[in-house]
Amino acid sequence: MEALAAELGALTAERAAAPVSAVEEKWRLLPAFLKVKGLVKQHIDSFNYFINVEIKKIMKANEKVTSDADPMWYLKYLNIYVGTPDVEESFNVTRPVSPHECRLRDMTYSAPITVDIEYTRGSQRIIRNALPIGRMPIMLRSSNCVLTGKTPAEFAKLNECPLDPGGYFIVKGVEKVILIQEQLSKNRIIVEADRKGTVGASVTSSTHEKKSRTNLVVKQGRFYLRHNTLSEDIPIAIIFKAMGVESDQEIVQMIGTEEHVMAAFAPSLEECQKAQIFTQMQALKYIGNKVRRQRMWGGPKKQRWKKHESC
Repeated sequence: MEALAAELGALTAERAAAPVSAVEEKWRLLPAFLKVKGLVKQHIDSFNYFINVEIKKIMKANEKVTSDADPMWYLKYLNIYVGTPDVEESFNVTRPVSPHECRLRDMTYSAPITVDIEYTRGSQRIIRNALPIGRMPIMLRSSNCVLTGKTPAEFAKLNECPLDPGGYFIVKGVEKVILIQEQLSKNRIIVEADRKGTVGASVTSSTHEKKSRTNLVVKQGRFYLRHNTLSEDIPIAIIFKAMGVESDQEIVQMIGTEEHVMAAFAPSLEECQKAQIFTQMQALKYIGNKVRRQRMWGGPKKQRWKKHESC
């Protein structure tokens, strides 16, 4: 403690919490970060959460199976478990397996998935426990791995290196890693400023059928909406009228009645007046003329304003 106090000196709480600006100082933090966190801790924590928590939520969302042929019959999942890695040597005879053995024998380091189910047979209600339904590859050093909690001597007995951080799978004897990709959050409006300091908003809308991106941009003091299905940017006031907000007063009340807000939005309202757009139908036809043509040969024709109204 005395040596640490001598090294830190008169270090105040404000100085300790201050951001590190110099690159040299940041590099000095790297060994401590690797010692505490490591490079694969996020992989292992994510996999542990999936096999212990998330997989149960997925099962709960689809827990009951019914039949149209027999309304009285049903099958219900009660619980789901991911076991520890093993190998089946003969019929219904299994034993634990180590990652090293899977590498040598070109096997997959996996564990059985078992469920507790409840179903009907005639008028009886039957419950079965620990019913196997499949297998799942196990990440090395995860909570279900045989290497978890082992000492260096036990690692040596299993022919494993104590310095191996784990965080990967063994599939048919080959080590495989899941790469993490950083993506923007879907279906959320993200407001940010560009290099010039201009504030804009964007949202990536995603459903099970299609995916689109919408941007709110500012050009020459006017607000425009940019969409990947439109050939050019649309004034934002026209978008409001296309959505059924035809009165300028309603538009201003939805955005804000502060003076600086009204002053910033006034040029956008004037542009809508210059385009002679006053009703919802006029706005839909205006936007429909800007929709990119994406009709397949032989497909049914559809009025463009109706297509945009459905969007």
